[in-house]
Amino acid sequence: MKYDVRYKPTFATVFVTLQPGEKIVAEAGAMASMDGNITVETQLSGGLIPALLKTFLGGESMFINTFTNKSNKPQEVVLTQSTIGDITRIELNNRELCLQPGAYIAHAGNITLNVHWAGFASFFAGEGLFKLKVGGNGIVFIGAYGGLSQHQVKNDYIVDSGHLVAYDPSLKMNIKLAGGLLGSVTSGEGLVNRITGNGEVYLQSRSISGLVSFLRPKV
Repeated sequence: MKYDVRYKPTFATVFVTLQPGEKIVAEAGAMASMDGNITVETQLSGGLIPALLKTFLGGESMFINTFTNKSNKPQEVVLTQSTIGDITRIELNNRELCLQPGAYIAHAGNITLNVHWAGFASFFAGEGLFKLKVGGNGIVFIGAYGGLSQHQVKNDYIVDSGHLVAYDPSLKMNIKLAGGLLGSVTSGEGLVNRITGNGEVYLQSRSISGLVSFLRPKV
């Protein structure tokens, strides 16, 4: 399988070329266009109960689409996301990654999608108690609002929760005030996420919650 992420970083779109017999699995609604000889199979993500858990607890669609090239020549499928921003490809080699709601776009290979308990810190940060967890051997495409950056956490790292896209599930999250009570209120930072441990995080340069706060008094 070949892929090309075009229009980076603002309007990133994934152009996937499937060789005969190859397939890619994508979130429902991620397909922008495709060649006519690609077949599409829609199914519940992991069965009824797992699909319901992913929808109501993980913030993802109940359904996934499998795009398969059953022809004898290469075929192309174009995948995108609903937000304006970047897309990156992550290769999983027997490891796992937790994703914020809406970050998952597609995967190929032996990848499983599950729901991960994120803890009360995530809940108080307004991000829910559960996250989508991907794991196995293969590749995963994730998207962000704005640009995407990768950071290797060693011991401590502080992130505004609205900018966290994906992270190693071994990392611990703790919600704290950005400064003192008065400083946190007057600075506009409020609560931040203190990440501890050793692992990988992916961050987005813009925050959807920040955009909503900006637009609310103007609408």
